[in-house]
Amino acid sequence: METLSTPLPSLPRYSTSLTVNNDHDHPVFLHIKQCTNSSQLGQIHAHMLRTGLFFDPYAASKLFAASALLPFSSLDYARKVFDQIPKPNLHSWNTLIRVCASSSEPLQGILIFLRMVHESPYYPNKFTFPFVIKAAAEIFSLCVGQALHGLAIKASLGADVFISNSLIHLYLSCGDLDSAYRVFTMIGEKDVVSWNSMITGLAQRGCAEKAFQLFQEMEEEGVKPNDVTMVGVLSACAKKLDLELGRWVCSYIERKGIRVDLTLSNAMLDMYTKCGSLEDAKRLFDMMEEKDIVTWTTMLDGYAKLGEYETAKQVLDTMPRQDIAAWNALISGYEQNGKSKEALSLYHELQQSQIAKPDGITLVSALSACAQLGAMGIGECIHAYVKEQGIKLNCHLTTSLIDMYSKCGDIKKALDVFYSVDRRDVFVWSAMIAGLAMHGQGRDAIDLFSRMQETMIKPNSVTFTNVLCACSHAGLVKEGKTFFNQMEPVYGIRPGIQHYSCMVDILGRAGLLEEAVEFIEKMPILPSDSVWGALLGACQIHGNVELAELACRHLLELDPENNGAYVLLSNVYAKTGKWDGVSRLRKHMRVTGLKKEQGCSRIEVNGVIHEFLAGDNCHPLSKEIYSKLDEIVVRLKSAGYVPNKSHLLQLIEEDEMQEHALNLHSEKLAIAFGLQYVEVSQPIRIIKNLRVCGDCHSVAKLVSRLYNREIILRDRYRFHHFSGGNCSCKDYW
Repeated sequence: METLSTPLPSLPRYSTSLTVNNDHDHPVFLHIKQCTNSSQLGQIHAHMLRTGLFFDPYAASKLFAASALLPFSSLDYARKVFDQIPKPNLHSWNTLIRVCASSSEPLQGILIFLRMVHESPYYPNKFTFPFVIKAAAEIFSLCVGQALHGLAIKASLGADVFISNSLIHLYLSCGDLDSAYRVFTMIGEKDVVSWNSMITGLAQRGCAEKAFQLFQEMEEEGVKPNDVTMVGVLSACAKKLDLELGRWVCSYIERKGIRVDLTLSNAMLDMYTKCGSLEDAKRLFDMMEEKDIVTWTTMLDGYAKLGEYETAKQVLDTMPRQDIAAWNALISGYEQNGKSKEALSLYHELQQSQIAKPDGITLVSALSACAQLGAMGIGECIHAYVKEQGIKLNCHLTTSLIDMYSKCGDIKKALDVFYSVDRRDVFVWSAMIAGLAMHGQGRDAIDLFSRMQETMIKPNSVTFTNVLCACSHAGLVKEGKTFFNQMEPVYGIRPGIQHYSCMVDILGRAGLLEEAVEFIEKMPILPSDSVWGALLGACQIHGNVELAELACRHLLELDPENNGAYVLLSNVYAKTGKWDGVSRLRKHMRVTGLKKEQGCSRIEVNGVIHEFLAGDNCHPLSKEIYSKLDEIVVRLKSAGYVPNKSHLLQLIEEDEMQEHALNLHSEKLAIAFGLQYVEVSQPIRIIKNLRVCGDCHSVAKLVSRLYNREIILRDRYRFHHFSGGNCSCKDYW
């Protein structure tokens, strides 16, 4: 107990009578009200024990209420006081449930409630239920909440507006919108809290239209909205991305004279940034007399999401106080917009500055950036940081680690993470299935899917996308058809466009092109560009010109700017020797200004990401790299290598120029760099933004044998593992 800094005046001798009816009977109650610290309260507690006053239920309840509710109160001390009361009254039980429900351990509030029901002569009243229902909401326990709802009805308290408001909050917290709305409609006289809870709950869960409809009904029923109401309505506008409606709400607030506090100002700011109006947001930001960390972070996040990164960084640098939420907003903004190198650079800056400590959100964004870049070294450092700091792996972090290791080419480490955790939700299972799929381990992916169902985890739409991809990469046509046909009747998941695309890919890769076309024609939804793209890719594999032209035509109708369609069709023409078709496409692309997406390969060495473009000579070690590439070409030719020139988009007549163009592919430059600067004991890991062509696939396979190196090459679609001249993936060229 803390040292008494302001002692109470001498306590007079109070009557030891054990019958106290109200606060005026004993002056000690005045002293309780005047307490300013726990030491003073302890003095009164000791005095009441000595005089016997503590054993009066009313007097004890007054002391206990002070120990539980005053600003300096301690829950541990309040529990001790409560446990000393011989026969706590109902008010004391309610008070203890209330403070536990608002503490860091709300479950204790439910346990105290159960003690009261079983050990005391009291039955819960209209004050008990809101407190214990709040505790259930805090732990997101729908079943406990439903049981409490039943008890309230049994006690004839189901119509009480305060209990009903608590139940609305509970059901919304647990994601049961239907039950929340059912309780809401059954309230006879709804107060502003009833309306606010329902409007906010609907807005936060994506039901923006319904939230705004309720706001209109609220006005029609004559209930005056307040600042909390408007925060919910603005949230609905932000979810709808409806700037004009949001502006109308802001003008409504002004017209109605609704008090605008910092929370409401921040809600307006959030609406403007999410609706893409940085001009409105900046005007409001400059007008705000009071700003907190939420204000600054909202502004920063708005700039980052619209790609104005320099301005976002300036906001971060000028913030009076930088907390981790602000750093997270910018790091995730970079990562989600494909600027992974910048995201990792900012992550390193955060660690070096020690201004704020990375949290789970930071680490998830950084790991995602590592996955995009194939930066396993940096990813491993982040994983080591998690272990060093004793950070518990939640499902978000587990999923990110599995995704990072899988996309960086180390499926074993991804599996190690998967098996190291006790709790796995559908996203953890789905990530591991995806990892096995992209590494060509289709059978293992399907086995894992079966084990997932044995643990009673229900698959979702993403799970099935990953399972179908596994079937595609492993050539499991029969299994793919079975899973697709089971989606809706067995699992209640209606196939989406991504699932149809996967099925076309499964059929197409297996050479069942006519069946793939028939499948597309029978689709109940309009085929998207991804569906026709899957068919076109399959036509490239099998050299079917007629269907390739059909797929390309449909693809370009949906996406006229799709340069990849021209490239794929050109590859089909080249593969079948139709060079006039290649020339015609090349000319069309030149006339229309379409350019082939430039190949880019990345390799990480000692935590540094090195990028190579096709024909790149900008790298500071270009001289050494091209010298090594010349050496590789000589060794390849001596081993019988013949360049596969069918993968050139441009029509180059001279054989020597064709060969030179092939040698300039970005992955070959990355391989040459890796042979020089990656330790012999380590695999050469390369990430390419486009599909690896057949010639580069053959070169990587032969280089791995000639130089006795393991090469792991990830392209846009899959992994290619080369070791000792063997490849774990099928050759589709």
